[in-house]
Amino acid sequence: MTIPINIPSTGREEISVVTSILKNGALTSSAIQGGKYVQEFEKSVSSFVNSKYAIAVNSGTAALQAAVYALDIKQGDEVLIPSFTFVATANSVYSTGAKPVFVDILKENFTMDPDDLQKKITKKTKAIVPVHLYGNVAYLDRISEIAKKFNIPIIEDAAQSLGSTFKKKHTGTFFEMGCYSMYPAKVMTAGEGGFIVTNNKKLRDKLLMIRNHGMVKGYDTRLLGFNLRLPEINAAIATVQMKKLPKFLKTRQKNAKLLSKLLSKSNLVLPVERKNENVNWYLYTVSTPKRDILLKKLNAKGIGAASYYPIPVHKTPFYKSKTKLPITEWAAANVLSLPIHPKVTTKNIKFIAKTIFEIL
Repeated sequence: MTIPINIPSTGREEISVVTSILKNGALTSSAIQGGKYVQEFEKSVSSFVNSKYAIAVNSGTAALQAAVYALDIKQGDEVLIPSFTFVATANSVYSTGAKPVFVDILKENFTMDPDDLQKKITKKTKAIVPVHLYGNVAYLDRISEIAKKFNIPIIEDAAQSLGSTFKKKHTGTFFEMGCYSMYPAKVMTAGEGGFIVTNNKKLRDKLLMIRNHGMVKGYDTRLLGFNLRLPEINAAIATVQMKKLPKFLKTRQKNAKLLSKLLSKSNLVLPVERKNENVNWYLYTVSTPKRDILLKKLNAKGIGAASYYPIPVHKTPFYKSKTKLPITEWAAANVLSLPIHPKVTTKNIKFIAKTIFEIL
């Protein structure tokens, strides 16, 4: 028995629409509004998260990068981000010439610590990027208060939190912009892809140019942009996946609930939703000082448990920051994610729980 940590749930509908596009030959569009499927996908996203606008791009990294460029962040500026995240969050900032300033996290749900955030604000701070890690919602109320006090814009890194809500409002829609990923391991996929949501028309118009070499009508570059366009094949896959997303999320929630019930008497620290929080259960993440032993033995049994992230960004060879982030470093050594994606069956969940008890 092999149970991967995450696997895309695709089927006949995705194959059919890709075949149709290949036969038609319209694989992409350099028009500012994008191709037919890009536009259709953007409408479906806006409707799902309840935002005015959605801008499709070719990766979650591209979404973050475009958002940072849209705020005119440049060399000499600072952007506050957690270190306990995928490196794309930092790289998107660094690519503009700005400095990523690393903030510690809270032990409760592995998201940005508002107290540490406030301590690290300087005159150079031009944006805050909280990450909704594993689908857990960052402490947006407190982060918002701090941002307003210092008049700093917020970009939500919602790459892992599509479908997560707080007070019935979707992550990614609370502030200036929200950025999402459609990598194959995410709650829905485009193969590769990402998107940004915003309610600000000026930002939306700017983002459309940034994803298309700064052009509006072709060869009329008006600002610095890149080729961040989402191909039609990927947009079509994403459009089909968006229709399946509610079912995907429901299955993840059911699997998470069962796993929590079965592991309730273990000595693992289990994930718990906060009041008014609805998590998408992208990754079911536990913590234990025996993480490395547990991980090795689960993998040996065919259970695709994984550690996200054993090396926090500030400790990587490229960034090698001397910043002290005690909770981040604790999490890097203690957290473990378990499979609960839609292809995981009740039988699989019971096997995972049974195996954990045998190991511990």
